[in-house]
Amino acid sequence: MPLYEHVFIARQDLSNAQAEGLIEHFSTVLSDNGGQVVEQEYWGVKTMAYKINKNRKGHYAFLKTDAPAPAVQEMERLMRLHDDVMRVLTIKVDAHVDGPSIQMQKRDEREDRRRERR
Repeated sequence: MPLYEHVFIARQDLSNAQAEGLIEHFSTVLSDNGGQVVEQEYWGVKTMAYKINKNRKGHYAFLKTDAPAPAVQEMERLMRLHDDVMRVLTIKVDAHVDGPSIQMQKRDEREDRRRERR
């Protein structure tokens, strides 16, 4: 099956648990349609470059999936209809990169630097 990477931004006024619940919800939609989530990451609340629907920040989530195209299309359709999801980006990739994404690597590096200063 084709490999995809998805990033979506949810509204800033959701709690962390609600944002992670959205990840689980869309993972379930994908698996119900014959796909599977290889890896998922919750990147947290980040400031956006410009306002979207009067929001300056948003909850970012990242999914690596192995799914047929109809499953991905259904998941994207439901994401676009969901009131809490502001933006969706899906990219078809040749292979998934092992390990954490660049966003998570940056967070780990910052935490390491903080520990070194102390």
